[in-house]
Amino acid sequence: MSAVEETVWGEVQGQTITFPMVVPEINAATLMFTVPSEAAAALLPGGAFEVAETAPGEAQLVIALCDYVQNPWGDYDEINLGFLARPVGASDDEVGSFMYRMPVDQEFTCVAGNEVMGLPKTVQQIEFRYADETVQVDLEFDGQPALRITFPRAPAEGEAGVVASESYAYLHGVPYATTLEMEMGTGLIDPADVLIELGEGPVADELRRLGLPTPPDIATWGEGLRGVFLLPRPVAPPS
Repeated sequence: MSAVEETVWGEVQGQTITFPMVVPEINAATLMFTVPSEAAAALLPGGAFEVAETAPGEAQLVIALCDYVQNPWGDYDEINLGFLARPVGASDDEVGSFMYRMPVDQEFTCVAGNEVMGLPKTVQQIEFRYADETVQVDLEFDGQPALRITFPRAPAEGEAGVVASESYAYLHGVPYATTLEMEMGTGLIDPADVLIELGEGPVADELRRLGLPTPPDIATWGEGLRGVFLLPRPVAPPS
């Protein structure tokens, strides 16, 4: 991972925020789905970013289920719902991700994510249930059971590789990007073994409009992963 000079961003609730932010331990599942690009675009706010089509009329939904076992912002759980996207006017190879929802289960990471990165975090009830051979993740959103995902606890198939990517957001209305250098899990999950159950409320309704529940195209799992978040920066306008 990159060696970058430390920068003090400021303070949130009396805690000093510095970058790069090193995350020592994450358990994470990443699920990728092909969805209609029109339905995906309807969930992308503002006008600075656009859905990156993977084929005409098709976009890629990303669901990341993250159990931050150790993190400077807390030992919290998080569910990322978003799409592959790029800044409007950017070249085709400038693809990152835009998360349109990011529920977490602790207050500090919610406030810090909102104020520092512009991430759409809200405090909700999330529970990871580990068994010897499976993991179950439950999301209760605004008091309603919204989403349950159950999948095999796939063992690692080799060392985790580091993937650098851009995460896009709006910070106080300004388009921003945060570079992430994250290890990706090498536990390969058979998509047919991923069980997705939708409940009630806005999250479930949005996923239904995207065509879920359906098996993902790709699903991976990893435990004890590491990551680095670099200093967020404004997105330069297209030249």
